[in-house]
Amino acid sequence: MIEWDPLGDSEVGLSRWFVVMIFAIVCTAPSDAQKEKREPLTGPQIEEIREAGIFPDDRINLYTKFINEHAETIKGLTSRAKSGGRAQRLDGELQDLTALMDELGSNLDVYTDRKADIRKSLKNLNDSAPRWLGILRTLAGEQGFELARKEAIESGEELADQAKRLLTEQTDYFNQHKEERGQERAEPKQ
Repeated sequence: MIEWDPLGDSEVGLSRWFVVMIFAIVCTAPSDAQKEKREPLTGPQIEEIREAGIFPDDRINLYTKFINEHAETIKGLTSRAKSGGRAQRLDGELQDLTALMDELGSNLDVYTDRKADIRKSLKNLNDSAPRWLGILRTLAGEQGFELARKEAIESGEELADQAKRLLTEQTDYFNQHKEERGQERAEPKQ
């Protein structure tokens, strides 16, 4: 049997073939940028947030509601038997919860800069945040989601502190500026 060996050395051909195969596998593996990005909200929830965009209290209340839903999902998963699938699901839910809390914190910054009266929704947020933190703190850390749990707790603590501080600041501000109560943004005075 005659075999074609263009280099005259079958070991070199085999090693080149191996390098080409490794290169092909590496090139076809999805990079981090190509992996599907997690979206903590569903399409209809995103639409609700968009529609409430010009109404600060409504938008904050929606974020609070959606965070409550994620926190309840996490609470429900805590009673399940430990498994790789459970750990992976908890990791994803914790990442989603953190992303939503961070997004809500950013929204609070924007509405505060606009001098929007968001005291009603801040009261609701102040009531909910300790419950979220309680769920996160009672969740025993496991290897599959410990980092996500720590980040969620940190984000929850920051959001709770921010909400308490803003409620105090807003109460003081709107007691001094009664004519601006209920506004969605500060309008320039003429």
